[in-house]
Amino acid sequence: MSWLFVGIGVVAGAVGVFLGLPAWRTWQARSAQERNAERYLTWRGRADRSEAGDARRMTSDERRRIGLAAGLLAVAIGCLVIGLST
Repeated sequence: MSWLFVGIGVVAGAVGVFLGLPAWRTWQARSAQERNAERYLTWRGRADRSEAGDARRMTSDERRRIGLAAGLLAVAIGCLVIGLST
């Protein structure tokens, strides 16, 4: 029975990583690109100060996928703890 929990934990962890990692990478890449563009515009003296923090926020799809991945990873950790402790 404990192998069932370990198996569920491994599968839930793998699915969580495959769901969350692409969303995390796209968010980080977009954020870095926007920071670089903002630095360039500041260097050129054309920076727009009013929208400085808005561009780096997560989209709703990224937020949903990362939240789902976090939930699956929590389930995976719980299943692994139960499976390995029995």
